Amino acid sequence: MDNNIMNWDDVLDNDGQEFIVLPEGDYVFTVTHFERGQFPGGPKIPPCPKASLTLTVDREEGVATARVDLMLYRTVEWKIAAFFRSIGQKKHGEKAVMDWSKVVGARGKAHFKPREYTTRDGEIRTVNDVVRFIDFEPGVMMTPVQTNELPWEGGLSGRPPMPPSAGGNLNNAGGY
Repeated sequence: MDNNIMNWDDVLDNDGQEFIVLPEGDYVFTVTHFERGQFPGGPKIPPCPKASLTLTVDREEGVATARVDLMLYRTVEWKIAAFFRSIGQKKHGEKAVMDWSKVVGARGKAHFKPREYTTRDGEIRTVNDVVRFIDFEPGVMMTPVQTNELPWEGGLSGRPPMPPSAGGNLNNAGGY
C-alpha cells in the first residue's frame, strides 16, 4: 500500500519547503532521481535520448535541488563524461560504459550558479544550474549516503517507482 496516497478528507500538515537558491560555488551533491527521456531536438542537437537527473545539496537551511538533462549525443559527450567522473564511475582519459543503474544515490561534486528566468506569466524565478562537474577526489573524506537519508521514505528500498527502462540495481551507488 502506498502511504503517499491521500484521502479526500485528510488533514494537511506539510507546507513543504521554500526553494533554496545556492550561492555560486562548489557543492557536494547526491543524485536523488534519474529518468530516461527523449530530447525533441533543437538548433544544435537533433532528437536523441536524454537522462534527466535531480541533484540535491544538503544545506543548513534545507535541501537545495537542481535538475540536469544530459543529452546522449556525441557533441556533448564531454558533459556526460564529466558527470560520470564527478561521481567516481569514470577516470579521466579512460573509456567507461555508462552504468545508469548506479546513478541514484551516487554523490559527486559540481560548481553551481543561480540563474534567473521569466515564466510565461512574466514572473521572474531563480533555479540552481550546474555550470560544470568536478572530478571525483578519492582522498576527500565524506560520509557515505545512508539510504534513510534519501528524500523519500524507506530510502532506496522505498524509492518512488522508476520507469522500467531505468532498471538495474540501485543499491550499488558509486561516488564519494
